[in-house]
Amino acid sequence: MLKGKAALYRGLDEGFTVEELPAPEVEPGGVLVRVTAASICGSDLHYWRGDSPIPKERLPRIMGHEFCGRVHTLGKGVTTDSMRRPLKEGDRVAFPFFFPCMRCYHCLRGEHGICQYRMRRNIIRSFQEYPYCDGGFAQYFYLQPNHWLFKVPDELSDDAVAPVNCAMAQVLYALNKVSIRTGDTVVVQGAGGLGIYAAAIAADRGASQVISIDGQKPRLELARQCGATDTVDISQLTKPEERIQRVKELTGGIGADIVVEVVGVHQVVHEGMAMARKGGTYITIGNLTPGQVQLDWSGIIGNQLTIVGVQHYNPWVIGAALDLLVRTRERFALTKLVSHRSPLEKINDAFRAAEWVGRKGGTQVTRAIVNP
Repeated sequence: MLKGKAALYRGLDEGFTVEELPAPEVEPGGVLVRVTAASICGSDLHYWRGDSPIPKERLPRIMGHEFCGRVHTLGKGVTTDSMRRPLKEGDRVAFPFFFPCMRCYHCLRGEHGICQYRMRRNIIRSFQEYPYCDGGFAQYFYLQPNHWLFKVPDELSDDAVAPVNCAMAQVLYALNKVSIRTGDTVVVQGAGGLGIYAAAIAADRGASQVISIDGQKPRLELARQCGATDTVDISQLTKPEERIQRVKELTGGIGADIVVEVVGVHQVVHEGMAMARKGGTYITIGNLTPGQVQLDWSGIIGNQLTIVGVQHYNPWVIGAALDLLVRTRERFALTKLVSHRSPLEKINDAFRAAEWVGRKGGTQVTRAIVNP
């Protein structure tokens, strides 16, 4: 029986332990992936720090959903990727981390990212119910029969590809959903992984002005290398009204056509909405944890503001994201987002390094990678 190491998250007090577990048997049409790089997403940090407490009955859990790997075993009948390109064991692949049921109201309408029935096995089932590697922080991950997967171009490193199936895919899907037009002004709240992707995608789509907002100078500098034309440093402009005023100044008093929230902090919502122009669009991607924001509906109606919430994406986005990385690799620094790497055995240290809440000074992490 094939076995592999996996990092089991056991809760706030215990953190992760690394254990050896049996890998699943590969069914006809399935694919077993040997994970090569898994990045720590902001939502992983939410679970880890307790913003979104995991019920005790669902612990331990194998976390991790931003990752890529190589084909270890092809199930019977699998000979190509989702683009009908020849596929063999050893090929590098990227894939959606969630599993739509394909038999519900939303799936029938091609809204695969909204499926509520079989999205992420390692979240909806306890470890005891599903006793083998089933998350990105493990050596093996199983793609059930007929799942989507895409061969990774040789030009891209594993570091560059690991964040594609979450951070980059969700931002690309969101900005495609609102249809950026040539000449638009885009504000991005946050210059972490998602924020850097948002700046680059907006610039690539034809935005004439991309304004990145963050409090860490290295991130703002990286945003400039990835399409941002202007930056707003919240360590200098510490009050929301100051930042709103600065965005208005940069946009000639009009405000942004599109504002993208990728911070994951509810307090920035009012600020971001105030940065949008009349008739503009506010996209929120980062606020996945429970929380409430009081909204002035008369202001939303009076300003004819469109609010869009995005979680997950449709599978075609993975292929489009890989193509964009290859096409823009000389123009943007998107393949250089990873700043820290750790072996699986050091995953607790990796999470502590990736934590940004309360951090003052020191080395700032853009994306931390765990290599199983």
